[in-house]
Amino acid sequence: FVSARGREGRGGVVPQRDDDALWLRAAGIKRPPPQVDSFVCRMCGRGDEDEKLLLCDGCDDNYHTFCLLPPLADAPKGNWRCPKCVAEECKRPPEAFGFEQATREYTLQSFGEMADTFKSDYFNMPVHMVPTELVEREFWRLVSSIEEDVTVEYGADIHSKEFGSGFPVNNGKRQLTPEEEEYARSGWNLNVMPVLEQSVLCHINADISGMKVPWLYVGMVFSAFCWHIEDHWSYSINYLHWGEPKTWYGVPSVAAERLEEVMKRLTPELFESQPDLLHQLVTIMNPNILMAHGVPVVRTNQCAGEFVITFPRAYHSGFNQGYNFAEAVNFCTADWLPAGRSCIEHYRRLRRYCVFSHEELTCKMAACPEKLDLNLAAATHREMFSIVQEERKLRKSLLERGITEAEREAFELLPDDERQCDKCKTTCFLSALACSQCPERLVCLYHTQDLCACPSDRHYLRYRYTLDELLAMLHRLKVRAESFDSWANRVKEVLEQEQSPKRALEELQALCDEATERKFPNNELLHKLQTSISDTERCRSVCAELLTHTHSRRMTLEELQAFVDQVQNLPCVVSQLGQVKVLLEEVTQFQHRAQAVLKGAELSPAQPEELEALLEQGAGLAAEAPECALLRGLQEQGRWLGEVRRTLGAGGRGVTLGVLRGLMEAGCNVPQSDAVETAMAELQELLTIAERWEEKAQICLEDRQKHPLSTLEAIVSEAQLIPVQLPNILALQGSLARARAWVTDLEEIQNGEHYPCLDDLEGLVAVGR
Repeated sequence: FVSARGREGRGGVVPQRDDDALWLRAAGIKRPPPQVDSFVCRMCGRGDEDEKLLLCDGCDDNYHTFCLLPPLADAPKGNWRCPKCVAEECKRPPEAFGFEQATREYTLQSFGEMADTFKSDYFNMPVHMVPTELVEREFWRLVSSIEEDVTVEYGADIHSKEFGSGFPVNNGKRQLTPEEEEYARSGWNLNVMPVLEQSVLCHINADISGMKVPWLYVGMVFSAFCWHIEDHWSYSINYLHWGEPKTWYGVPSVAAERLEEVMKRLTPELFESQPDLLHQLVTIMNPNILMAHGVPVVRTNQCAGEFVITFPRAYHSGFNQGYNFAEAVNFCTADWLPAGRSCIEHYRRLRRYCVFSHEELTCKMAACPEKLDLNLAAATHREMFSIVQEERKLRKSLLERGITEAEREAFELLPDDERQCDKCKTTCFLSALACSQCPERLVCLYHTQDLCACPSDRHYLRYRYTLDELLAMLHRLKVRAESFDSWANRVKEVLEQEQSPKRALEELQALCDEATERKFPNNELLHKLQTSISDTERCRSVCAELLTHTHSRRMTLEELQAFVDQVQNLPCVVSQLGQVKVLLEEVTQFQHRAQAVLKGAELSPAQPEELEALLEQGAGLAAEAPECALLRGLQEQGRWLGEVRRTLGAGGRGVTLGVLRGLMEAGCNVPQSDAVETAMAELQELLTIAERWEEKAQICLEDRQKHPLSTLEAIVSEAQLIPVQLPNILALQGSLARARAWVTDLEEIQNGEHYPCLDDLEGLVAVGR
């Protein structure tokens, strides 16, 4: 068990180890009566085992090493003081337990260099290679050791207002980047969190350092923060900006009294002189000891970039693994209010000073209920109800004692030290008892018997509000807390109406504005209301586009029908609905006519003029019927079939293989029908025949083999029956004509009356080849 000297702190401490920094005691063992022989153990009364007897350097009493708690394995080196001397030391009034203020000042860099050097020298390895488990074991070994002194320093409780915060702050001292601006406004910024609308602390005007204003902590290895809970049992949040981890130990609030009981049972001499010792952040005890006595303890290593949150009355302690930089602050949510009131009652029993008046905070919130978050208003109403009931009972007891004089007092204008109960040190706000003959004295209504010895007729009540005023505040809180129910019922009536007339959009917007103005929390009804408003506005816009034909994309008939149904189901009136229904009816009538045309087209082809007129009418409608696509398909079929008829009826004039292939490709893209399939079959047959004759002509035109003229004439003659222009057939026909001319020339020479010239014969042979 370790304690130390110095000042009261909130989160971090600087352990200073010397001869007065360690105390040991034996718990639960009664001392025997004084012995004649001075060389006997004060615990067991025996004088045997001399080598195990320790002599106290303070009082010369003797103790066996195995009778101490915890027992000592060996005799300690240097000075040693017994439990009795430790208790006497604890009772000295001039010095409270705590930690000494360091005399040397550091910059952040110089402190880091010192911290890293100390850790690397201590563990004989680079700081980043020291395991957290090793540091943890060594820390608790040092705590339990009475022979080793290790001094470390902790830059704790540094005011962020004076030295700056690790978070971006909009204080005008420097221009923030857009990214920093975002973080400066974030609720996770510890400068912002305590003053959020949902935070109770935002209703305290003063900047309470450490509670509303963050404190900074620059740690080194073994620097520790002792077992404690936050002021007023508030929440706390700690953010580790950078550096090595911080090891935490926590005890849930349900076990807080158990921890206090174990601490007092193991160290009663310390709590006798300082009943609020656990509020001084000077007591550290191994979690294993606490768990051995039934106290549940959890632990965690907080790494850089991580938050640690402690809950109301949750005891916590820990130490730093090395050089790091953290920032911490308190915050209080609506659920904290009952815990805060219980904390004041606890402080009253311990006679501990308050940081602020819980009653004043509650009444300040109750005075302006319309500014409260709804959940906070409901919690404040419950808290205020308990406070008013208790205040009524206390004032009634004064009347029963005959104290009837009273005067109003604005306690919030008085300094805290002028309105503290002389008995329990509670900061008074709603009321206090004073004496006309002892103006310097003041007590709360729980300690009216401790005011002074003057007659009760000299006593009078100093009050902040009358009971009627308190009840009026309570009523306004109730109205605020219940305003949500009234609003919710009206919203349900609007959204869930079936047969009743539809409401104007302005009425829904007013309900939405009311929720914003009264700061109702996000809820399903509000989301439905906002959705209905946005849907109505969107539907009105779409209706206007449909009526003015300015919509960017035409709806289908199905979409238009769904849109009309949506507008009809809205809780708001949409004046253009009737006109949109007329548009829907026009599209429906067009659909019926188109269906009739399509049905007739199954028996006989539709007239192109009729299709053109019908499609032109459909294009001018507000929505497109699905039959429009079928009508366009019929129109494309008619055009293609007409082109096929014109092509095949040309008798081969102008019809080429390319034309046939183009018609085939186009035919694949038009909606299919019997007529289209028949035409495609005819085209395919004609194309196949034409390509076959082209292939024959190509073979004949090649020089690899000579063909008789009769064969070529037969091919050309048959190919001319195909109504398609065939390039190879035409080329073959030209070759055949030239061959006939050569034969004619040869016959003329052979049948001539004169012998031909040699030159003529050579020329004829050359042409023939």
